[in-house]
This record gives sequence, structure tokens and C-alpha cells, in this order.
Amino acid sequence: MRKITTIISAIAIVGMFAVACNSTTPGDEVSNVADEVDISDLKVAYIVTDSVINNFVYFKEKSAEIAEKGKKYEGELTNRARGFEQEVQNFQSSASSMTINQARAKEEELVTKERNLVAFRENIMQELSADETKLYNDVYDMIQEYLDSYAAENDLEMILSYTRGGGVWYANKSLDITDSVVKGINEDYRNSEEPAAAEPTAAESTESEEE
Repeated sequence: MRKITTIISAIAIVGMFAVACNSTTPGDEVSNVADEVDISDLKVAYIVTDSVINNFVYFKEKSAEIAEKGKKYEGELTNRARGFEQEVQNFQSSASSMTINQARAKEEELVTKERNLVAFRENIMQELSADETKLYNDVYDMIQEYLDSYAAENDLEMILSYTRGGGVWYANKSLDITDSVVKGINEDYRNSEEPAAAEPTAAESTESEEE
């Protein structure tokens, strides 16, 4: 099932400008003004990305659905493969008693069934992969949308993403809002949850083609 990785880095914003004025008065001097913004003035927080995703109810529900669909397809593929193998064995056993035309017709039939079996396997693999990709894209979008409102409500200028092996080696735990975000995004999801219309599956598509 693709992850948010944003490198947290020390940010220092320093604005400097110099104004030089030349006049006919000998006593005039060049004046320099420097304005500095200290990093401590920034209102920053971070989330442990993997934890937010894995504890997001929507993600857990959809992941379970994809896993269940995978098991269903695996069982169906196994049954079809066994049936095809049995049909091949039966043909090999009875081929000697068939006419040339009968044997040729049966061979063509088996070739077609084999192609359909391979196509079915490829379709379900593509469908499950597409489901996983869509799930992560949807989850990222939902988290992003929630963090936008969370930042506004909590007067935050930046919410960073922490992932193991990323660019962050240390972050003060007082800036960790992971638990708060998990709680809030799950509450929002439960409040807005609506049943979604079911889409045709690979198995249904393959069956309709065969008919």
C-alpha cells in the first residue's frame, strides 16, 4: 500500500537592507538597518506520519477491504487454475479417442481458457495495485486538508512530517501533535462518513467479457 516525506530543516529568515544617501552636506553618513526574525518566533509543530496514517480509521477500514478482496480473488484464481489443469489432464487422457478435428477444437478451446485465466490474474493484480495507490492518495489528501484547518485553528505557521530514516534526527516532543491530529481527523471522518457506491470488480468485468 505510497508516503508523506517532508524534510524538516532549520529555517532562518534574515532580512537585510542598506540605504546609502549621498548629499552635499559633509556630515552625512551611510546608515544600515537590519531586521532579523529568530527561528524561535516561528510557530511550528510536527506529526509522525506513519502513525497518523496507520491510526486513521479510514485507512484501516479501506486497507482491510483491499486485503479481503485480495483473499477472495486469490481463492477464485486458485479454483479456476485447478479447474483448467483438470480439463487439460482430461483432454490428454481422451485425446487418442478423438478425431483430428475434435482434438484441434479442444486444443483451441483450452488455449482460449488459458488466455482468459492469465488475463484474469493480471486484471486482479492491476486492480489491487490501483486500489492501494488510490487509497494512499486519498489518505494524503484527507490528511493535508485536515492539517490545513488544524494549523489555522491552532495558529501554526508550519506542520512538518517526521518519518524514520528521513531528514529529521531530533525533534522536541513538545512539538509533536500526532495524537491530537489522529483524534481530530478520526472524529471528522466519523462525522462525515457516507456509504460509497460499489464499483465493478475485475472478476465481474472478466465474467461479463466471457459471457
